[in-house]
Amino acid sequence: MMSEHNPASLRRASVGVKVGSVRIGGSAPVVVQSMTNTDTADEIATTEQVFQLARAGSELVRITVNSLEAAKAVAGIRQRLDDMGCHVPLIGDFHFNGHKLLTAYPECAQALAKFRINPGNVGKGKKRDEQFATLIETACKYDKPIRIGVNWGSLDQEMLARIMDENARASEPQDAAYVMREALITSALESAAKAEEIGLPRDHIVLSCKVSGVQDLIRVYRELAARCDYALHLGLTEAGMGSKGIVASTAALAVLLQEGIGDTIRISLTPEPGGSRSREVVVAQEILQTMGLRAFVPLVAACPGCGRTTSTYFQELAESIQAYVREEMIVWREHYDGVENMTLAVMGCVVNGPGESKHANIGISLPGSGESPVAPVFVDGEKTVTLKGDNIAGEFRQIVDNYVREKYPRKAG
Repeated sequence: MMSEHNPASLRRASVGVKVGSVRIGGSAPVVVQSMTNTDTADEIATTEQVFQLARAGSELVRITVNSLEAAKAVAGIRQRLDDMGCHVPLIGDFHFNGHKLLTAYPECAQALAKFRINPGNVGKGKKRDEQFATLIETACKYDKPIRIGVNWGSLDQEMLARIMDENARASEPQDAAYVMREALITSALESAAKAEEIGLPRDHIVLSCKVSGVQDLIRVYRELAARCDYALHLGLTEAGMGSKGIVASTAALAVLLQEGIGDTIRISLTPEPGGSRSREVVVAQEILQTMGLRAFVPLVAACPGCGRTTSTYFQELAESIQAYVREEMIVWREHYDGVENMTLAVMGCVVNGPGESKHANIGISLPGSGESPVAPVFVDGEKTVTLKGDNIAGEFRQIVDNYVREKYPRKAG
């Protein structure tokens, strides 16, 4: 008999980190985060994008803090969001001058729920140590957690040279790819150790070691997870656009998540021209939900279509239903418990249509080529009604609405 397991049960016990109202690591579920691409100095544009990302389901949102103007705007962005009823925690992304910005604008440090720093971009030599210490001391002062985010595109060159020299002296030197991975891990772990020495508690530290190659990312995080118990942020850096970015991110993160590695994820997609930044949130949610690790919105099953389904009506209905439940979920999650676990099926012909529809909470089997022009609807495995005519889509949406109201308990308050 086939053995079964729940992927969520595989997650290792990492140190938990509280970021505002959100918990990363420990026994907490994997957290979805995203990042704005607006100029943070533009309070209105940044507030709007943060709001849209949070509305799409991002549980943490990172913003760039790269200038005095940006640092000055952070407190205003936080206030605007709070006034809108959006309390998503904000993470400040600092490179090169974070020590100066946080010192000059303490309001920025207070408004942020977490800082992200890159050890390779803190400074060089003695200045690196001083500037790193300033960042950590600021985090300690305001009781803020930090993500120490190492990236292969901006490694500390002095440390990299040291590791390369050590490798060259070894009796059996490793290849360049190994040296690069070891440099990433060493940078993260040494920086975390220094942060703790300065006074930052272990439960205020998140680590990441990002690369853009799938196999490299898997190897790096397997080794990092084996050598520490810090909460880990997963993401394929510079994942790319469209299907390439989605496939690459899914291929890498799914392997690691299935092995219990990773406590928070971000899908670093390059938006298509005019595309929504929220796409990266949807992809992150769908990775976690299809793996059975989280539930965010009702899942819609739909057949791919074949010669039996010459009509495109079922494709249009599947697309509209999927968009409909994601939009309605914004309201449903406020009023009903458990609706994110609902399953729907929109099928295109009689071959698998009725059977697949019976497996879903609500399913509809549309007529294929040459079939009777009727569409039976199944609710919790039982046929309840047969739809026909020009308003099948509207009637099916009404059935979904009725099911939500009748089957899921209302939240108190």
